Amino acid sequence: MRLGSGTFAAGCVVIEVLGVALFLRGFFPAPVFSGAERQAESPAPEPSAGASSNWTELPPPLFSKVVILLIDALRDDFVFGSKGVKFMPYTTYLVEKGSSLSFVAEAKPPTVTMPRIKVDNNVTRHLDKVLKRQDWDMLILHYLGLDHIGHISGPSSPLVGHKLSEMDSILMKIHTALLAEERDPLLPSLLVLCGDHGMSEAGGHGASSMEEVNTALVLVSSAFERKPGDVRHPTRVQQTDLAATLSIGLGLPIPKSNTGSLMFPVVEGRPMREQLRFLHLNTVQLSKLLQENVPSYNKEPGFEQFKVSERSHRNWIRLYLEENNSEVVFNLGAKVRRQYLDALRTLKLSLSRRAAQYDVYSMAVGTVLVLEALVLLLLSVPQALSSRAELDVPLLSPVCSLLFYLLLLALAALHVVVCTAADSSCYLCGLPWLAAGGVMTLIAALLCAGMSALTRVFAGGKCLSQNPPQSTSRWSELDLLSFLGTVGHVLSLGASSFIEEEHQTWYFLVNTLCLALCHQIYRKCLLGDDCAPQHCPHTGEEFDGVAVALQGKRAGPEGWELSRAPADPSSLEALRGSERWMVLASPWLVLACCRLLRSLNQTGVQWAHRPDLGHWLTSSDHKAELSVLAALSLTMIFVLVQKRCSLTSKVAMAFGLLGIYCYRAAIGNVLFPWQQDNKDISKGITEARFVYVFVLGILFTGTKDLLKSQIIAADFTARTVGLWEIHSGLVLLATLLLRPHNLPVLVLSLAIQTIMAQFVWRPLRHDVAEVTVMHYWFGQAFFYFQGNSNSIATVDISAGFVGLDAYMEIPAIFLTAFATYSGPVLWASHLVNFLTSEASSGSALSHACFCYALICSIPVSVYIILVTSLRYHLFIWSVFSPKLLYEGMHLLITAAVCIFFIAMDQTNTKS
Repeated sequence: MRLGSGTFAAGCVVIEVLGVALFLRGFFPAPVFSGAERQAESPAPEPSAGASSNWTELPPPLFSKVVILLIDALRDDFVFGSKGVKFMPYTTYLVEKGSSLSFVAEAKPPTVTMPRIKVDNNVTRHLDKVLKRQDWDMLILHYLGLDHIGHISGPSSPLVGHKLSEMDSILMKIHTALLAEERDPLLPSLLVLCGDHGMSEAGGHGASSMEEVNTALVLVSSAFERKPGDVRHPTRVQQTDLAATLSIGLGLPIPKSNTGSLMFPVVEGRPMREQLRFLHLNTVQLSKLLQENVPSYNKEPGFEQFKVSERSHRNWIRLYLEENNSEVVFNLGAKVRRQYLDALRTLKLSLSRRAAQYDVYSMAVGTVLVLEALVLLLLSVPQALSSRAELDVPLLSPVCSLLFYLLLLALAALHVVVCTAADSSCYLCGLPWLAAGGVMTLIAALLCAGMSALTRVFAGGKCLSQNPPQSTSRWSELDLLSFLGTVGHVLSLGASSFIEEEHQTWYFLVNTLCLALCHQIYRKCLLGDDCAPQHCPHTGEEFDGVAVALQGKRAGPEGWELSRAPADPSSLEALRGSERWMVLASPWLVLACCRLLRSLNQTGVQWAHRPDLGHWLTSSDHKAELSVLAALSLTMIFVLVQKRCSLTSKVAMAFGLLGIYCYRAAIGNVLFPWQQDNKDISKGITEARFVYVFVLGILFTGTKDLLKSQIIAADFTARTVGLWEIHSGLVLLATLLLRPHNLPVLVLSLAIQTIMAQFVWRPLRHDVAEVTVMHYWFGQAFFYFQGNSNSIATVDISAGFVGLDAYMEIPAIFLTAFATYSGPVLWASHLVNFLTSEASSGSALSHACFCYALICSIPVSVYIILVTSLRYHLFIWSVFSPKLLYEGMHLLITAAVCIFFIAMDQTNTKS
């Protein structure tokens, strides 16, 4: 079966997307401690039979009512730092002098929340009425405003102080109401002020930085009365400890799957007997959780410590009932208490180590699919990059072979064995047999196709090509750089430091690429070297065919390259005067642009805290400078984009850019010349929707021109204009979604595209593979230039709310994904435009699609193997797993890009 190389590549990428999805489903399985659901409902057993009848019952509650004031994204320094002193005076008083206990609660990454209530005012307007009622024992108030402010403008926004002051007044109202209704001093009420997570300096969250995982936790109750001069400093706890503490405080069983421990300062003032009883309840719950999930639980140090503590507790009870010397009873009780606390710490550590139970079977199936698709891509390189851009895909013959059925039978048997023998169910075992059978059929078919391709290679002595072209070239320096850069980047993914600082890798590769281009240009201009590939007479025919195919060089009359006749005005020999000087200066201009962009957004981990131009521009003191920069950037975007658009699109682009500035002014990011304050700040929904209309209009105009080029044969102008208008529509959408200080990133991206197309790719006559690799590298670099990293915290989710007055899942996902990957998407779109306008053969887009798919598939294929082998690494959840999510999303974006390539290739073919 013959397929175009682009179609084949897109199919392989889609298969890889399926494989990565299966791998992710196995890597992030459903509930960890599922076996704990079988835990009995009865309370913890008594440590000494017959000692006291009430030991078989839960202890009485410590608090009559509990109010939880949950402030989304409440960092610890918002309460315990200077902002707390300035904006939360009542809370600060309670922390420093009132009846309270303060903690810094550590959240486990990824730090995300599922919001349950949408607007803050909607919570507050019911508060007075609910506080007066007597029909509740627990009240949970979830305020999202602080989190929303952080996502939009970061923790340094002046709106943060206003929101903290609002929360302080609400806390005072709740505390005053609880004190007024408190009648029984032995059963007081409890007010809990807490945050689910913090926020980074960029306003996001989801990763493991100190600002994101350290949250404030304050417990306020008259039970925590302090003596004069009693200074209490915040102590560190885990967020999971709150569930166990509240359960003890309300006289309820501790949740079965909770891995937290009692925050001991809460019960420190209670009698020794109650303290030991509370600690015993907690250790019994954790030991049962360990028994349900660890087969060799009795060999665990924590379980052994628990048994020792329980025996000591039994002795203490006996001594306590005999009413011996009170000092001896107290000293033994203190020893038992210390043993319980040590056992709790060890049990928590044992359970946390087993928190990651991977679905290895689903991971393995996903890995096999990804690797099979990659192998097919690699085996198809020579034929896919040949002049015809077609290849024979062995589908029918392997599927009809005996090997296919034997493999399918073996895989089905393996699936049955795994499903019946595994202790815990996996994702594939839970699927219907039809779906699981489809996956097994796909694996068997791909394996047979790969074996058939390998058989052709070794049996026929050819690399899947019936007539390999004769080699007339060797690898150039640029080809070697592309190969070594790709391999080096893939190898770097095995180190956590390189993942955290991956932007440095891409910055280095792009800078090295510019220097290599500079060397190539100077050698051409100054030494008279025409850079023509040279023939290597000592290489074999098979290797020559592969080398020629990899480079995409001209192999015959039907071959493709970006070159024209030597007398072509765009060739380097024909350039004179200022154009020749621009060619000589272009690599240095690109280098200068890249260096400027590096100073705009500090990203990664090591230097993310250092000030950059972005922080300076987004501060409230420099709003005028940001406004001027935004206006200049929007003007430059119009100048760089409008040149190849139709008149209708030019007008739409101008109005759209004007609407973007109005939108940013409406939400308070920039100022109009006549605007001096932020009194007129709004959501900007009308302005954003105004821009969306022009985005859709430009995209519709481009699509119309493409359809026109299909109807009117060989209408080259309509096709190129249509493609550029689609590119312009995407640029306008990116301009709307990017934050104002990132508009220079978009401007310099468009400028570099113009410089490279006009003064590098055309004069130097680079082939398709080289141009594709350069577009891919620049797209990756601009992903980091706009402030992204491999941390989930840098995802700008505010883009998903632009123009929306309520949360809508599908538009929010699309807008957030496009804003995050706008760099790679816009560079891929420019690649389609450049190849369509410059190529002399219709196979250019097919070659580019195949190269793009291949260069994206190699990192993700290697990385899932690395993640599997490093799944018990110390940084697996904070570093490697977020990068895995980014790789999966990047592969999905790549699949969409390849489909776009195919659609444009079909347009070219029909034209």
